[in-house]
Amino acid sequence: MVEITVAYYLGIDGGGSKTACAIGDEDIILASSMAGPSNITRVGEERARSSLHQAIRAACDAAHLNPKEINSACIGAAGAARADVAAAIRQAAAELIPGEIAVVGDMAIAMEAAFGAGPGVVVIAGTGSIAYGRNSRGETTRAGGWGFTIGDEGSAHWIGREAVSRLLRTLDERSDHGSGSPHGTPVDFTFGSLFPQLKAIWNVDSLEQLGRIANSNPDFSVLFPAVLSAADSGDKLALEVLESAAAELSRIANIVISHLLADSAVAPIAMVGGVFRHSKTIRQRFFDQVRAEHPNATLNPEVVEPVFGALQIARRSKS
Repeated sequence: MVEITVAYYLGIDGGGSKTACAIGDEDIILASSMAGPSNITRVGEERARSSLHQAIRAACDAAHLNPKEINSACIGAAGAARADVAAAIRQAAAELIPGEIAVVGDMAIAMEAAFGAGPGVVVIAGTGSIAYGRNSRGETTRAGGWGFTIGDEGSAHWIGREAVSRLLRTLDERSDHGSGSPHGTPVDFTFGSLFPQLKAIWNVDSLEQLGRIANSNPDFSVLFPAVLSAADSGDKLALEVLESAAAELSRIANIVISHLLADSAVAPIAMVGGVFRHSKTIRQRFFDQVRAEHPNATLNPEVVEPVFGALQIARRSKS
């Protein structure tokens, strides 16, 4: 009797707000899980390690597997090009998984999920943002992705920061600035629904407190749902922030297309990340502005899940 050995593979998309994990055999996906953030540069090694372990254990439990049964794994993470970051991620995963572990950039797993080995441009807009592309000759380039302090335009972090900034600038332009309460904040000051939404998340009572927290190096990405909610209720300022985010994301997409695919018959575009997933306004404005500059652009209307690209890379990396 011939014994059939089944190989199991694991893929992880380790982001700044969540960690997605998928387990499969050669052909199908057996289970998936979600855990907290595992971007080391944003949350540190200890929290990243905890999130990776939680995601791996939860997916294995759902698939009725022991982590030691995993033959190979691929982990996609921002900052993986840095040797120290890649080593820390690999070490954390190796505490549970004895098989081969590949650590690659988040762009690599997004490209795999969207296009396999083919040409195209992925625009990632999650906690951070970046555009990355490849042409039919295998040449690659990127735009954006310079970090939340100086860049990452159009990301959830950028959207939250931009909403606070515009809110405070709009206050300066009001004719009643300087009346009603300390620091020139009128008692009934709300600016539609945006300020109430923001203050509920950060638990503040005034714009003065909002500004103080904003200048303490907070995680602005947590404000993204508030901006979405305000925009859905018709708040003009929140809508303007989302439209500006779409413009920033189309800008980096157009840069990559210009470098790699401007002369191609078709320039395939894929969207990745929670900003695209949760905002129809950004999706629509983004593609309209890309097409205005590059009529050869074609858009996958579905937001791509990079974790499945990580799983596919793991399958190819089997020992």
